Formats: sequence, structure tokens, C-alpha cells
Amino acid sequence: MAAVAICLALGGVVVAPAARAERADRTKPMVVEADRPGTVDLQRQVVVFNGNVVISQGTMVLRADRVEMRETPDGYRAASAIGGAGRPASWRQRRDGNADETVEGVADRIEFDSRSDTLRFLGNGSVRRLRAGIVADEITGATIVWDNLAEVFRVEGGAVTPANPSGRVRVVLSPRAEPASGAASGAAAAAPASGAALTPSRNLGGERR
Repeated sequence: MAAVAICLALGGVVVAPAARAERADRTKPMVVEADRPGTVDLQRQVVVFNGNVVISQGTMVLRADRVEMRETPDGYRAASAIGGAGRPASWRQRRDGNADETVEGVADRIEFDSRSDTLRFLGNGSVRRLRAGIVADEITGATIVWDNLAEVFRVEGGAVTPANPSGRVRVVLSPRAEPASGAASGAAAAAPASGAALTPSRNLGGERR
């Protein structure tokens, strides 16, 4: 069955595609790499990196031209990732409990808040859920907010741009996979009818034709 495309007018819409991020990533160390020197302000607990920044933590990978990260006194992190010219910021993470599914998104700016466990894709946002490398669901809009705790996406339209000339939000949702019924019916057809006698072969070990 083909994917179902839903085009929605300007405004907001809530989508719940059940795409909770990998929980185990929170226990993994965070690695930050960048092309240009960064700054680490221990007094303000602010870290800034510039130039092809890559942040990885378990299955999560965030890429941007500039990333500013803050840590609150109670240990929560908030980050803002900004894309460069012609290259938006991008984020990718495996879905919790399912090694074959990942969620990835791009936007001009991506904001992460670990306290509320939310991601905000701001400006030309697009978020996709991939199943075994194939796109299953896709959301496009000016602003996309992923509430990981509630497993809900909120998407809003915005100004008309070359990438979105209508200024509308767009959601493409694939149907759930239906259980295969052919195997069960085939097995039933191959089974002997009730009450039929099973006769032993008289040619066991003989030549096969």
C-alpha cells in the first residue's frame, strides 16, 4: 500500500509517529569535534565550537557549523546548533528498542533541551523516520518540535521560501505493516484433510525419480 500524504494549511498540527529516541545514549560519553578552535567557559558552563562541528553520544550524531552548549547547575544540558551556508544543521539518532529504525532531521537551526527532552528544528525543518534505511514517515515545516517524552511532533508552517513555495506544512505517514496471511493460508492448504488416512511409503530408500 502506498504512503499516505497529508498536506496541511498554515498553522499547527500534532503528529504522534511513536519515535522515542534511544534511552541508552544518555549514559554514553559525549564526544565533540570541530575544525576551528572552541571556547570552554567553566565559570558560566558554556562551550562554543565552530567549523564542521560533530557531536556524538551513543547513536546520536549532531552536525552543524556552530554549536553553543550550556550546562545548568543541576546537570541538564541545552544546545543550539546552527547550519552554515548551503548546509543546514543535522541530527540523527536510533529509535529506542528498535535497531532497524532511526530518526533524522535537518533545519537552519536545531535546539536541544535535555530538561524537557525536546528538540526544536527551526527554519526549513524536515524530520524523517527511517525503517531499515527506507523513509517511513516525513514531516516538513518551518518549525518542528519533537517532545521525546510524549512521543509527539508539533509542526508549524511559515513564510514562503524556495524550498517550500506554498508555506504549508506537510506530513507523509506510511501505513503500518500488515501481518502476512499468505503463509498461514498456504500451510493450512498443505495440511491433510481431517480424517484422511496417512499411508506409509513402500519405497523408502529406493531410487528417487
